Amino acid sequence: MKNIFSKLSLSLVAVSVLFAVSYASADKSAIVVKTSESFGLRSVDVEDEDSVVPEETKYGKNSPGTSHKIKRAYQNAPPMIPHDTEGMLPITINDNQCIMCHMPAAAKEMGMKATPIPKSHFINFRPQHKLEGEDFIKVTDDMKNETSINKLDGLSNARFNCSACHAPQSKGELVKSTFKPQYTDKNGAHKSSWFGSKLTEGLDTVNGK
Repeated sequence: MKNIFSKLSLSLVAVSVLFAVSYASADKSAIVVKTSESFGLRSVDVEDEDSVVPEETKYGKNSPGTSHKIKRAYQNAPPMIPHDTEGMLPITINDNQCIMCHMPAAAKEMGMKATPIPKSHFINFRPQHKLEGEDFIKVTDDMKNETSINKLDGLSNARFNCSACHAPQSKGELVKSTFKPQYTDKNGAHKSSWFGSKLTEGLDTVNGK
């Protein structure tokens, strides 16, 4: 019995020595040591703000009507602005140069070179609460009727600030994107489909999600 334990102990010692020798001879170049200068994409010390030079922002300088439409990032994503916006910003409710070309009628006259404002921007989605005498009646809606979907003759005032969702696209890329969108509509790269039967597509209207 003692011989068996002795042999077992010798075997364990041998294995330990072999492991130690193998580890000592391993290629140390495979071990990556991260320092404050190797984190991120800047290749400088993360605590140093003096030597950091951000990439220059290069917005398109093409005049409206001469640029190419940018593919949407995903189905019904707010389209990017492909042209120069010099002198157009900031947008106010009384000064909105975007509607000069992007109102549906104007876009049609331009041969659809400008993306027409979609139908969703001509709807008031806010519930129409009522005050009857001293009683305030709060309207609730499950989006299955037209209680809070009211079509308007003009652009909804809630949509006047185009730059809240739409922005120019910079030509510079710090990191090249490999994302490839999958559109649910055949014209999804350039056209909105979020209206009508697709109004609640992907939404759980019963549980409010």
